[in-house]
Amino acid sequence: MKLIMAIIKPFKLDDVREALSSVGVAGMTVSEVKGFGRQKGQTEIYRGAEYSTNMVPKIKVEVVCDDDLAPRVVEVVQQAANSGAIGDGKIFVLDVAQAVRIRTGETGETAL
Repeated sequence: MKLIMAIIKPFKLDDVREALSSVGVAGMTVSEVKGFGRQKGQTEIYRGAEYSTNMVPKIKVEVVCDDDLAPRVVEVVQQAANSGAIGDGKIFVLDVAQAVRIRTGETGETAL
């Protein structure tokens, strides 16, 4: 099993969710996060005053899937989240040693 974490721009969430649904992803976890990379923060205007923030709002999407589906998930997330601009985000793929469904006790890929 693989854990695929994607850090994306907030306005791309619906596109990514629809793309993941189209390839058979049954569930995902979505979190609002902040961070910076090459963007180095941004300048905003709040109540007429300009200020600089070094953290940019992003969305983190986490999906656990079986090993066979993982390359396709990465591909559709990359396509759906791509705007061609700096700050589109990153995708990380990690191995998952075990998964357990709390309600039934199912383990492994059946727990997904």
